[in-house]
Amino acid sequence: MSMTEAAKQYHEKLFPGYHSPFQETDPEFIERFDNFAFDEVVNQDDLDGRTRMMAILATLLGCQGMDEFKFMLPAALNFGVTPVEVKEIVYQAAAYLGIGRVLPFLHAVNDILTARGVKLPLEGQATTTLEDRLEAGEQAQVDIFGQGMRGFSKSGPEESRHINKWLSDNCFGDYYTRKGLDYRQREMITFCFLSAPGRM
Repeated sequence: MSMTEAAKQYHEKLFPGYHSPFQETDPEFIERFDNFAFDEVVNQDDLDGRTRMMAILATLLGCQGMDEFKFMLPAALNFGVTPVEVKEIVYQAAAYLGIGRVLPFLHAVNDILTARGVKLPLEGQATTTLEDRLEAGEQAQVDIFGQGMRGFSKSGPEESRHINKWLSDNCFGDYYTRKGLDYRQREMITFCFLSAPGRM
């Protein structure tokens, strides 16, 4: 198998000492995939490895790529993504993907973190209460999208107004206001959640 030196080095950083069984069963595929993913793609831009790993985890959540998520999570931790950041990515996914899609990933994260000696639960990251989450969530929307979001939770047709309220109090008030990720990181992972499923 002919891997570029850059691909070999990046692969080793991701998966120290790991020898893929696909090198034996599917050598032509793995040669092209590894050279593309671990050399061409990662050298396309100046995105740092930690941010790239956060985007990969969020994308795998979005497309329901559980096997690859479990494989990539240790690599993400090797690249400096913290356990808190991993949990925040998974928690926020619940608002966009639903608990039915997110619950297996939460179990996988807990299993992998525990196996690595991380004590759970992690330190709390909430900054809101049930009493102030709506107001704080709307302020987060204003901070991100501008003054046009002021009063958003009370806007729209009466029969669907509760959806706007839920966006403000749950999606933004419960998740975007948490510590652990900043607004830019949260917007990036949201984009990954929503774009990953694709459409045929």
